[in-house]
Amino acid sequence: MSGARVNDADVIVVGAGPAGSATAWFLASQGVDVLLLDRAVFPRDKICSEYLSPQASRILEAMGALDKVEAAGAARLAGMMVRAPSGLSFRGRFAGAHRFRGFRDDGLALRRTILDSILLAQARAAGARVQEEARVVDVTRDDAGRASGVVVAEADGRRTSLGARLIVGADGLRSVVSRRLGLARRSRWPSRIALVSHHSGVAGMGDVGEMHVDREGYFGLAPVGGGVINVALVVPVSRAKDIAGAREEFFEEWIDDRPHLRERFAGARRVTPVRATGPFASAVRRAWAPGAAVVGDAADFFDPFTGEGIYAALRGGELLSSFVLESLAGPARSANAPLAAYDGARRAEFGGKWRLERLVGVAVAFPRMMNRAVRVLSRRQDLADLFVGAAGDFVPPREVLRLSNLGLLLAPGR
Repeated sequence: MSGARVNDADVIVVGAGPAGSATAWFLASQGVDVLLLDRAVFPRDKICSEYLSPQASRILEAMGALDKVEAAGAARLAGMMVRAPSGLSFRGRFAGAHRFRGFRDDGLALRRTILDSILLAQARAAGARVQEEARVVDVTRDDAGRASGVVVAEADGRRTSLGARLIVGADGLRSVVSRRLGLARRSRWPSRIALVSHHSGVAGMGDVGEMHVDREGYFGLAPVGGGVINVALVVPVSRAKDIAGAREEFFEEWIDDRPHLRERFAGARRVTPVRATGPFASAVRRAWAPGAAVVGDAADFFDPFTGEGIYAALRGGELLSSFVLESLAGPARSANAPLAAYDGARRAEFGGKWRLERLVGVAVAFPRMMNRAVRVLSRRQDLADLFVGAAGDFVPPREVLRLSNLGLLLAPGR
């Protein structure tokens, strides 16, 4: 290992996806010396639903990225369609039958190869220093046990230590930062895995994302621009053995076994390989440790059904940055207090959505519950729009979680 250096940056951000790039942008734009590290070379692909909720556009605009995302050909999504195992479906719209309005009336969807490169370029333009092909393998600590830097494995096998006043882990589901700092905890039920590909020529696609719930999992479709459709199959982690070594066969058989999907894919062409990710349902005990914090999927990711992981990453980076600034500005003896406050603010910001996600996750696991809920939503456009608005991050989740609404959705015989 090369000789350790002190404070190679004020803040080292590990991971240059949406959470890392947003964190780096918000900090660098305030004059913080940020070093942004990622193991990949950009542009790089990422397995993802590739959907940005209406509220994500607010943060994109703040970062100066919204015009660039739209110019890159992002698809516009007006809402969401959900099909139950019974075959019944509902369709909700963001500009719906309720009093709430998002930053805009539609969501966006764009390939991560394009989106992440735009966000990284914005972080660079704000002043963040970027190092690609930097694989972080460990977090270093000072004599007091406070995170003080990271260890980067070089391509030639050497290891380099980089120091900073504060470390941000934005390195995804398998976060090295959260694991090395003892923040990660075991996955929770229901745990699922996903197969994701892209197709062209899928018939019947409109201006909404689609979720087709089945007794064995669910199947998502979303336009991502240029006539390309993001196609995702999500199944219980117990199916991992069936998928191993036969991803494409499993994927194609799933479509072929379901007539309502088979007809729409008859003339379709797969344009990217079928890739796997998961298991999901991961979280941390807390989102900080002395000298460090985690954000985005490194902090929490439950399930891709609501498709809002990119918004959570962007908003998490925006939220964290204010607490990092406070931590850096104060004396060393009080540097941890803002990080602890970030953890509380994060729970307040996302707690309602987490509860809604878990309710949906349970419904997906129990077909009768999903059938019942979709039957009600197919008859109540106001509730359908309310649910989709909450999934779009601008309707407060408490509106859906009201006891009266839950009673309508879950009561037998509805």
